[in-house]
Amino acid sequence: MNRPLLALLAGTTLLAGCNLAPKYVRPVGAVPATLPEGGVYPASPTDAPDPTRIGWRDFFLDPRLRDVIALGLENNRNLRIAAANVLQARAQYRVQRADLVPSTGVTGTGIYTNNIFGAAGGAGGAGAGTGGTGTGTGAGAGGGAGAGAGAGAGVGSGATSSNIEAYSVNLGFSQFELDLFGRVRNLSRAAQEQYFASEEARRSARISLVAEIASAWLTMASDQEQLRLSRETLGAFKQTLDLTTAQFRVGVGSELEVRQAETNFQAARNDIAALSTQIARDQNALNLLVGTTVAQPLLPTELGTADYTRDALPAGVTSAVLLARPDVLQAEHQLIAQNANIGAARAAFFPTISLTATLGTISTALSGLFGGGSFTYQGTPAATLPLFDAGRRKGNLDYARASQQAAVATYEQAIQTAFREVADALAQRGTITEQVAAQTARANAAGITARLSDARFRAGVDSFLTTLDSQRNAYAARQQLVTTRLTRANNLVELYRSLGGGLAGEPDQQPAPLPRVVGGTTSR
Repeated sequence: MNRPLLALLAGTTLLAGCNLAPKYVRPVGAVPATLPEGGVYPASPTDAPDPTRIGWRDFFLDPRLRDVIALGLENNRNLRIAAANVLQARAQYRVQRADLVPSTGVTGTGIYTNNIFGAAGGAGGAGAGTGGTGTGTGAGAGGGAGAGAGAGAGVGSGATSSNIEAYSVNLGFSQFELDLFGRVRNLSRAAQEQYFASEEARRSARISLVAEIASAWLTMASDQEQLRLSRETLGAFKQTLDLTTAQFRVGVGSELEVRQAETNFQAARNDIAALSTQIARDQNALNLLVGTTVAQPLLPTELGTADYTRDALPAGVTSAVLLARPDVLQAEHQLIAQNANIGAARAAFFPTISLTATLGTISTALSGLFGGGSFTYQGTPAATLPLFDAGRRKGNLDYARASQQAAVATYEQAIQTAFREVADALAQRGTITEQVAAQTARANAAGITARLSDARFRAGVDSFLTTLDSQRNAYAARQQLVTTRLTRANNLVELYRSLGGGLAGEPDQQPAPLPRVVGGTTSR
């Protein structure tokens, strides 16, 4: 290899560390440093565990619910789409990363002709013999834009001609870009960060799916209990309706009382029909989330007062915990990718240097292909410097910068959204226990009032209208108690999701991330 080529390679090695991408600095200040405290927000438990280290199997306590969640993680189609997106991004990164190294190939050729010019064109070079009436042979090397060196043979011009044979074997690469200004490395970095972003999107989808399945299952449990409550109330209203009807027939009561009792009865009857439909819709929604039909033994029958989740979740934590949420990490990886795209766009303003190089052997006889004196080499560096492109490169750079600004705003918005979700969940958590307690006391008081009022009505002390109001209030209070309990259960699920819990202890079904090859270093 000659000295100019060696000097070129040495120079490119020295410049290989050049990178025109702006230095990445994580945006700060989008949200307060700490989550809300005081007022309606609860105090942080001293023994509260880190929610990101609590696996969903440990967080959810009901074995049926755990089985349904496991079924959904295995069959949900959106989760499969997210996993496929990861594989697509991984493959795209592999393709882009391949530009960092030359693609090497081996070429073998053989030429048989009686035309010296055909031999020259086909082999990439020409040899010429000299003589009068005799014949001569020669060999030469030629090259072009392709990845190989040619071989040629010629004959002298005279009265006679003979067939020409030429053979060559070449190993080399073609048009390999010497990445002096980091264009290829930044494109590879951008593809890598998009791959990481898709992986975080899959993790975010997984956490959201766990929360959605739990919420749908708990909602169905609440509706099942509401249906049971409506059926019980329908029986009580039926007894009242039968009593007033009998009194009306014997002339003790009025038709007004009968119609008032029938109003309550028909309202409960309507609730039963509506709740039956809603439960069927709840099951359809749950089946869609799970991705298959959930077996009847895994479905809830009532909400009750049991604890379906762990309650020891932190409250007064710093907002830094939000930076570990998969959706926030996804936005950050996309921001880093846009940063790298700026570096690639800047590099387009500088010369592009490429290299074609081959090593091979040529001979006019197949038996002498690997003999002494047949060795050839070829190095063809090329440099391209765009002079005028009507603003295309400037437009690409402006686009990359604008995309980076949008990515910054998207990242900050992701943090702000996460902050609000956690703050809302904490605000509700701070008062939900009090709400459940108050609603429980209200339901108990309303039930006692209804029983006393009914006894006083039967004894002729109170009017029937007072009894009807007491029955309606007791029914509404019990319905609201079930709804409040559902709110409490869903609040714990939402707090767990918004804090980024749900992945600890879970085996990652995706392949390990590809190594990062940027600036001559390898990392994750």
